[in-house]
Amino acid sequence: MTIKLVCIGKTDKKELEALIKIYSDRLQHYIKFEFEIIPDLKKTKNLDENQQKSKEGELILSGVQNSDFVVLLDENGKQFSSESFSEYIQKRMNTGLKRLIFVIGGPYGFSEEVYKRADSKISLSKMTFSHQMVRLFFTEQLYRAFTILKNEPYHHR
Repeated sequence: MTIKLVCIGKTDKKELEALIKIYSDRLQHYIKFEFEIIPDLKKTKNLDENQQKSKEGELILSGVQNSDFVVLLDENGKQFSSESFSEYIQKRMNTGLKRLIFVIGGPYGFSEEVYKRADSKISLSKMTFSHQMVRLFFTEQLYRAFTILKNEPYHHR
C-alpha cells in the first residue's frame, strides 16, 4: 500500500520542510509514503472563497483514482488518540487498499466536490493550526502510528 499526503501550496519555512523530511524519510522504512504539493493558485484576487475552493478541489481530485481511499484532514473530522489512529491505519491496510490518500486543503478548506468524494474525515485537534504546521504534525503522527503498530519504543505508553 502507498500512503500519500496531498497539500495545497508549498511550505515557506525551511525548518518545517527539514522536519517534515525527517519523518517522511523515516516512514519509508514502514510503507511507501508520498508527499504531493499542489502549487498555490495564481491570480486568486478575483476569485471568491467558493471559486478558489472549487479550483483547488479540481486539482486535488485530478490526482485521485476511483480505488483510492481519501481522508480529509478537516476541523470537523473524527479525532483520535495516537493509539487509535494507529488502529485506524491498520484497518485501512487490512482492506488491501492500494492507495490511502490524506488531504490538507487550502486556506478556505475543501469544495463540496472534494467532500463528496472523501471516504473519511479526521481532525488532529480542536485547535486551529497553520496548514504548514499540520503537515509536520500529521507526518509525525503517521510515523508514530507505525512505531506503535511495530511495538517500537518511539511511543511511550
